[in-house]
Amino acid sequence: MTVEARYWNAEPDGRIRCTLCPRDCILREGQAGFCFVRQNTGGKLVSLAYGRSTGFASDPIEKKPLAHFHPGTQVLSFGTAGCNLGCRFCQNWDISKARLADRRSMEHTPREIVELAVDTGCPSIAFTYNDPVIWAEYAIDVAKEAHARGLKTVFVTAGYVREKAREDVFAHMDATNVDLKAFTEDFYHRVTLSHLAPVLETLAWLARTTVWTEVTNLMIPGLNDEPAETRALSEWLLDHMGPDVPLHFTAFHPDFKMLDRPPTPPATLSRARAIAREVGLHHVYTGNVHDTEGQTTYCSGCGKALIERDWHAIRSYRLDGDRCDGCGARLAGRFGPRVVPTSGRRTYLGLV
Repeated sequence: MTVEARYWNAEPDGRIRCTLCPRDCILREGQAGFCFVRQNTGGKLVSLAYGRSTGFASDPIEKKPLAHFHPGTQVLSFGTAGCNLGCRFCQNWDISKARLADRRSMEHTPREIVELAVDTGCPSIAFTYNDPVIWAEYAIDVAKEAHARGLKTVFVTAGYVREKAREDVFAHMDATNVDLKAFTEDFYHRVTLSHLAPVLETLAWLARTTVWTEVTNLMIPGLNDEPAETRALSEWLLDHMGPDVPLHFTAFHPDFKMLDRPPTPPATLSRARAIAREVGLHHVYTGNVHDTEGQTTYCSGCGKALIERDWHAIRSYRLDGDRCDGCGARLAGRFGPRVVPTSGRRTYLGLV
């Protein structure tokens, strides 16, 4: 199901330049880009990832993580292989650092994926696991089919994408979680082999759209967990995205090429959450640890616990539409019918 990709230009010397992301990979015949899945074939850029999935799961939407987008619902999650970043700490490295030839995969048309979501009772589809930026064409086609069937779409990404592709992709997305790896160029350059500025451009641009956006910061001991950096990151989000953008501080565990760092102490996440709230962000969460307070949504008006969570499970829900059932203050986000307690469990569907 290999198809011609978008976002490329021919170079005078016969090579082609991929213009999807800031890497601007220049490719000879038969050569693939940094991501492994965009290749020069016959003088054209093709997407090797189009129509190829390495697995499906029915996830709680809270696992993306999204706390303010139809909480308590399930989302059909899937990905392909490869990535356009080189994070040494990648928590999904077996997928994101793999070539498609190294991973078992199956071909699925956009319509077949939407049918799977409908059959499994998922009201939304998430493009996730590896960064869907690198298979933008496939994600767009699935999203179009999903919207035609009344489903929502979720794009889980590091936000490392150029303007044209960014506009095309997010025109078809209802929500996104952007992984802001750190808040220093040094970290991005040394640890992810990329740059900070394009990610900040993506976040600032998203704040001007109707796409519901939440942000995640994976905290790695000794690398990006200093209080001063947390404060700077939080202040930037407040200034460029506003006080209602949900921010998730999540715990690192040793993996891939970063086995020399300890797991993130829960106290580090709690400290980061306190700093972000002190700066003025209303909705700050902790993740990958058991922290009921840090995973609960509170009213920014009266402070009432509106959505109490235990890991990804919802234990109580006190919203009337999108308003606090106590003081009536509006909660920023996208909400549907009233939620009953949920299990918060994943169902792995395999390659189907």
